[in-house]
Amino acid sequence: MIAKITTGNNFNGVVKYIIDTNKQAEIIDSVGVRLKDINSIISSFTTQQGLSPGISKPVYHISLDFSSKDTDELTNERMSEIARDYLERMGIRNTQFIAVRHYDKNHPHIHLCINRIDNDGNLISTKNDRYKSEKVCKAITREYELYFSSGKEKVNRHRLKGADKAKYEINDAIKSVLEHCCSWKEFIQQLEQQGIKTQFKFKGQSSTIEGVSFSKDGFSFSGSKIDRQFSFSKLDQAIQNQRLADHDSQLYFNGRKTTVQQSYSCDERVPPKQNYTHSIMHAGYGISGGGGSDDDPNKKKRKRHF
Repeated sequence: MIAKITTGNNFNGVVKYIIDTNKQAEIIDSVGVRLKDINSIISSFTTQQGLSPGISKPVYHISLDFSSKDTDELTNERMSEIARDYLERMGIRNTQFIAVRHYDKNHPHIHLCINRIDNDGNLISTKNDRYKSEKVCKAITREYELYFSSGKEKVNRHRLKGADKAKYEINDAIKSVLEHCCSWKEFIQQLEQQGIKTQFKFKGQSSTIEGVSFSKDGFSFSGSKIDRQFSFSKLDQAIQNQRLADHDSQLYFNGRKTTVQQSYSCDERVPPKQNYTHSIMHAGYGISGGGGSDDDPNKKKRKRHF
């Protein structure tokens, strides 16, 4: 959920904008406002504004935008509940407001018209409201289990070039294949089909895997540099979650079957301190289970960077 906040001096303009029939507007909630028609709504706000006539900007206009992925869950009742919770956490209380849902875009969104002159004639402060709103939106998104959109989703891929283009293409590919891959072998194969190579990083002189990177078109990035969810440990956990097999992890490599306990190991014939490229997939192996994490701060000093 994202909030956009503006203040204004004219209830007439804001009310007419958010109740515009061309936007398929629907009033889903209100407090202290007569809803007979647009004029009665405006009159309700301006009458209370008269309790403190010297205020130049008595209008609070806040839009709450949600991801299209939440459309099925966001009934009018649910959106009204969220709107009231948002206002409460923002400290906007004891005043008039209307909540109007629009259907003119692909994503659910509502507009709130709020009177900054409360029922007692006091002015509702806007101090640090945008900073506060950002924190409130994140908390509500998490607590109501709404979709957290990544900033990467808003990037115009067609305008990217070079390393940025490769990085976002890798990001999109990993997200796509991760949803249905049940093994590292399958994961690597599907990425290779999209021109992406997978490389593993080893711990010190051992053959224990502690990191992963991906390369395309001559550009290489560690998993966590593409997205924090793409570190070796988090990718491995995601792949584990797809598996239907027993949680006892096993590593298959060059025909050998080895039980994996607390760390990941490759066949001892693999040269140490060498990037383990995508060719490993042709050995017929699978990786799963608990193990080393490339997010472990105690390991970062020992890692080599690609």
